[in-house]
Amino acid sequence: MLFKTLIALIFLAMVASLVAGAGFLIKDGGRSRRVLVSLKLRVVLATLLLVLLFYGFHVGHLGG
Repeated sequence: MLFKTLIALIFLAMVASLVAGAGFLIKDGGRSRRVLVSLKLRVVLATLLLVLLFYGFHVGHLGG
């Protein structure tokens, strides 16, 4: 159960980073580095999420 909660939290963090990046893009017009930092964070979170999903399926925590 803790494993699935961790996956859900990472997914929610990705969505929050996406919303923040969109807000930065609208507010700054793409002239600041905040959009780039948000994108980098989202890529790291997506990679971590994929690793956790592969591990969860391999170990048997997810799926059947």
